[in-house]
Amino acid sequence: MLRPGSILFIIMCFLALNAQAGLPTAIGGTPLPSLAPMLEQTTPAVVNIAARGTVVVRENPLLSDPFFRRFFNVPDRPRKRHTQSLGSGVIVDAAEGYILTNNHVIQHAQEISVTLRDGRRFAAKLVGTDPDTDVAVIRIAAENLSALPLANSDGLRVGDFVVAIGNPFGLGQTVTSGIVSALGRSGLGIGGFEDFIQTDASINVGNSGGALVNLRGELVGINSAIFARGGGSIGIGFAIPSNMARDIMTQLVTFGEVRRGLLGASAQDLTPALAEAFGIAETEGAVVVEVADGSPANKAGLKPGDIVTRVNRRPIRSASDVRNAIALLRVGQTVQLEILRNTKMLNLQAMITENRQQMVSGDNFHPRLSGAAFADIVEGSPLYGKLEGVVVLDVEANAPAARSGLRKGDIVTAVNRTRIRSMKEFQHLARKGGDALVLNVRRGRGSVFILIR
Repeated sequence: MLRPGSILFIIMCFLALNAQAGLPTAIGGTPLPSLAPMLEQTTPAVVNIAARGTVVVRENPLLSDPFFRRFFNVPDRPRKRHTQSLGSGVIVDAAEGYILTNNHVIQHAQEISVTLRDGRRFAAKLVGTDPDTDVAVIRIAAENLSALPLANSDGLRVGDFVVAIGNPFGLGQTVTSGIVSALGRSGLGIGGFEDFIQTDASINVGNSGGALVNLRGELVGINSAIFARGGGSIGIGFAIPSNMARDIMTQLVTFGEVRRGLLGASAQDLTPALAEAFGIAETEGAVVVEVADGSPANKAGLKPGDIVTRVNRRPIRSASDVRNAIALLRVGQTVQLEILRNTKMLNLQAMITENRQQMVSGDNFHPRLSGAAFADIVEGSPLYGKLEGVVVLDVEANAPAARSGLRKGDIVTAVNRTRIRSMKEFQHLARKGGDALVLNVRRGRGSVFILIR
């Protein structure tokens, strides 16, 4: 027998359903606002991506020693681990089948599967990837594709309405809406080159690589990351601007990789204190702190103390803006620099040259570093101007350096407790280090000591 309260609840639900069914689509002949018409045109261009692959499981060098394993009865463990990831992608060229996505969606993938909005599924081919910007391009051979036009992301303003489209938690295509919360976000530790659009449109696991579009249905960003302590969306999401994604894609399609050029100058943020010391009213920009001899910057007339305010007419707010702008330029391209020097505005022009990173084998420094290759941190690297030391470009499997625990991507910052800033200092200290070397290594966001002997 139903209670009076239950009967009342059922009646209210019934009335609510009838009211919903009768909601008008227009008032006084004027259609009610809806995103549906725009989404009907854009959602077919957003795809679901499934990536499968394997990665080598790294372990302590002691665990690779057969004697150690037998003595301590260490059980055998698999040396490789299978990986799989779900994400999203955006078709940006229907004729060629090019799809933009995130590097972390397809990283280590040996098989990439793309599912379209209409249910069709295709095997995708990797065109190229750029971990420093977290951009990747894949390609499918398919007909009757829909593509999204790319907007000029430099025209975005805080407060603009945006819509995020992706595949959160593997549920299937999902649409959320919000606004642009901030622009030019950097220093988040997400990627090497950061210039993120921040939005409160819900972005969750699986949305990575999906589309952030404006109300015209144009692509303004590639959804990339969220800030969330619990793993879910709390209204702070980040997208790679479409202009950055477009420039990276052009190089990946043309060369299969990103070939970053060289300007030959380093800069730091213009702080209010520095602006006061320089006697200027500017509060945004980047102060040039060093110019390499014979570099394009040097030939263009750039000097330490100059304040860069624009690069190719794009406003510069910080040193990161300069680094990002130069990193997206190709070798041979001309760059226009607007600078402030002694309260006077000047226009300089420089031609970007090839960034040659000289790789040196470790056995030139110390016998125990055999099998490893090192290089200076050069301009174009996301670490340039942020960290001093030398970078490990490669480590051969089972080489002495690898058995000691050195890994590709490590940054050696000190040798036997003495800080180093260059390959020259590394070579000097390693050669006189004796039978054993203690390397202070920066790895990811942490640091470790590695004993080479």
